Amino acid sequence: MTETNLYWMATALLSLLYLSSALLYLTRSEQVRQIIVKLGYPGYLVHVLIIIKLLAVAAILSRISVGLSDLAYAGMFYHLALAVLAHLAVRDIKAALPSAVGLVLIAGSFFTQNTAREMPSPYAPFGSETIGDAR
Repeated sequence: MTETNLYWMATALLSLLYLSSALLYLTRSEQVRQIIVKLGYPGYLVHVLIIIKLLAVAAILSRISVGLSDLAYAGMFYHLALAVLAHLAVRDIKAALPSAVGLVLIAGSFFTQNTAREMPSPYAPFGSETIGDAR
């Protein structure tokens, strides 16, 4: 499997995870709000997270700006890491699983992005195909 294929599979699955999560937040906002409050966060975050999740996916897939794309990756990383920790803190290991999978997908997407995208990120390592390339 090439790094480009790995990038697109990880990015597609990460995007699907975030889009399905945003859809779940939209369709079951009261249930999600109760879970978020149970985790110790304010309930109004549900609507904020819907917008942020959609914008993060748009920033990574469109790659209008490399800096904006990298910022979206950073935001997703912190969101997923904090989600895992919050679920583990209330001893809900099963609920932490999607976020843990998301962390694996974000690592796969971020670290292979420079082999698959035309505009390289200065923060991601270059892939094997671009080593020695004078970017």
